[in-house]
Amino acid sequence: MQIVKHINALRKIIDGKREEGLSIGFVPTMGALHPGHLSLVDLAGQQSGFVVVSIFVNPTQFNDKGDLERYPRDLQKDIDLLAPSACQLVFAPETDEIYPESDTRQFNFGTLEEVMEGKFRPGHFNGVAQVVSRLFEIVQPDKAFFGQKDFQQLAIINEMVRKLSLPVEVIACPIIREDDGLAMSSRNMLLSAEQRLNAAHISATLFEAVNKIGEFSVENLCSWVIERINQNEFLNTEYFEIVNSVTLLPVKSWDEPCVKVGCIAVHCGKIRLIDNIEFK
Repeated sequence: MQIVKHINALRKIIDGKREEGLSIGFVPTMGALHPGHLSLVDLAGQQSGFVVVSIFVNPTQFNDKGDLERYPRDLQKDIDLLAPSACQLVFAPETDEIYPESDTRQFNFGTLEEVMEGKFRPGHFNGVAQVVSRLFEIVQPDKAFFGQKDFQQLAIINEMVRKLSLPVEVIACPIIREDDGLAMSSRNMLLSAEQRLNAAHISATLFEAVNKIGEFSVENLCSWVIERINQNEFLNTEYFEIVNSVTLLPVKSWDEPCVKVGCIAVHCGKIRLIDNIEFK
């Protein structure tokens, strides 16, 4: 497994692999890797001839400076985790390598960026689009692999690829959960032992909610989820919405002909956790 920090070195290696006839699979990450990330790498290995993983904590997608400062970083640990995986190259650039100049681009994703995460984290998705488009420009992958835990982010990236006519296939990968159901996240390692125990109440509530479609209207089920989670003194729900999986707009009725996904953000102390679940 090769580790590179500079674009020129990365491009030379990737160009060589393309000359060998290999397809390029790409897993962009912000480090603090866990088995959820490794599942993306495994899928990339199954579908690509050469797998690149980037590790870069992107400052432009943090609207909260404290959140950026708290974000866990341990490059050597990440490299050790990737060593036995399908990853063949780690790209770990410094900020000025990705942004030699300030990225002033402004993307317009319409309602996709105005709801849920976009409402509570203004500017977040513009930063996501900046860094992902920049990484796609650098790596030029055939396929890029993203986890469905960040459901709204996945919708934004798909729209960005469409808008920019980028020649990359975005592959959505299933949520990987801990044994108690909590969605795997780099932020989980920032939780205290007591917080971590109580954080599992989020996914438990979502699993229970799926079985209550016949009991509640969409609106009442949203209220039920929020109230149930907030009964736990360690948790405070920022939002829970059941949305159309394509438009991300809230659904009003179970009869609407669309795939419905419940998306949630919850504060556990200072740590913000997100999750989602499909309502069938």
